[in-house]
Amino acid sequence: MMTVCFPAPPRLALLAVPFALVAVAVAVPGLASSAYADDVPASSASTPEIELTPEETAERESRKACKAAVCAGFRNRTPGADVACDITKSFRKEQLNKIVGKAKVSWPWGKVVCKASIKAKRDTLMKAMTEDKLQAEFETHKVACQVEREKDAAADITAEMTPKVTFEKGKAVKASLNWGKVEGPTVIKGAMWTATATDNTVNVLGKMIVDDINDFVTKKCDEIKGEWDGK
Repeated sequence: MMTVCFPAPPRLALLAVPFALVAVAVAVPGLASSAYADDVPASSASTPEIELTPEETAERESRKACKAAVCAGFRNRTPGADVACDITKSFRKEQLNKIVGKAKVSWPWGKVVCKASIKAKRDTLMKAMTEDKLQAEFETHKVACQVEREKDAAADITAEMTPKVTFEKGKAVKASLNWGKVEGPTVIKGAMWTATATDNTVNVLGKMIVDDINDFVTKKCDEIKGEWDGK
């Protein structure tokens, strides 16, 4: 779980959270089911099972092919088609409250739906696993999110990023999102700009991205080996 470390006022800086979660997908790229961007939290003995809505089920299924395509690039280590897929991820208010809980704050808005188009050269993914050192710079991606609000109309906000990841001997060791243009309503845009500018300066999300990439390439890809092995 990510601890929000932005020095901006907490309730405003939290708007960067759903963008950051989808940004992990972009930085991998295609990591459509990371520990942060996966489905609703699993049930436990003390909590009832959460039933996915038809929209959430469709989103989950659509992300599987993207995940397999990236695993194929990393793990098959052979030439093949480049990764190009669209992902959509909805975050319920209760999910976001759980994520930001470690920051001792609550999520101030409602449901958030984010979309991003994922692109990566298969050759880059292959080299990341086979070369002693590779500094990979991915294409500029745009993440678009709609934020539900109780007293106002839903707000649409977009942010651009150009992820860079350094790999050494098949492992990610350094990463940055390199946020670019942010667009949206003035108040929300100001909050998002503060958070992304802070991340550009001190790279608070870098370690999260590195950890998720390494977890994805190993454990997450192992879980779906039959869907990418030899493809």
